[in-house]
Amino acid sequence: MDAVRVALLREVLAGTEWIQSTRRFAGALRGAVAPHGGGLLLVGSAAYEPWHLAAHLDDEAAWSGLPELSPTLVRHRVPGGAPAHLAVGLGRLEAAGRAETLLVVAPGKPGAELLERVHDARRNGATVLALDGGDRDLHTLAHDALAAPPAPPGAAAGASPDLDLDTVQHLVSAAAGENSLPAPRGRRRFRDRLARLADQLTAPPPPRW
Repeated sequence: MDAVRVALLREVLAGTEWIQSTRRFAGALRGAVAPHGGGLLLVGSAAYEPWHLAAHLDDEAAWSGLPELSPTLVRHRVPGGAPAHLAVGLGRLEAAGRAETLLVVAPGKPGAELLERVHDARRNGATVLALDGGDRDLHTLAHDALAAPPAPPGAAAGASPDLDLDTVQHLVSAAAGENSLPAPRGRRRFRDRLARLADQLTAPPPPRW
């Protein structure tokens, strides 16, 4: 369903700045993690945890052969008994340095505590990227940012083709992986990738997330 949605959205958005903007931001993300072979930290706000983006990036990392796109999900609250890959708390941001990229995803206000942690990570040399609703304080800290438009008044949650933060995340994650495919074999690789995406339509959610 996600693959179909992305393809349809790109048709709807053809000729707008969003295709170029999401691909540009995806390129910035890939360019930040590639030199270090990974080190991608993904964090949301206290009220919003970017599970879906974590899963999509993990899938793109596998499909595109770019393991550096696979993120570490940093959580504001870690429940007892959580598996190791889901038990990374905000304290992880204190150790973020030059070899790491921090991607902040927040539809609303990121909150003072998160902003302070992001500031520390940037001061320590980490690359900071923001995918949000346009928070000025967060954008001041970010090396690159992409703001999703606010949802139209009265719009149903998840309605299509409204371009909300969830939709922008789909476009960014898809672009992060597909732009890495080698050009000479593009047509064949595209067909292969479509086949893999079709398989995902009936497959259960990946156990990692």
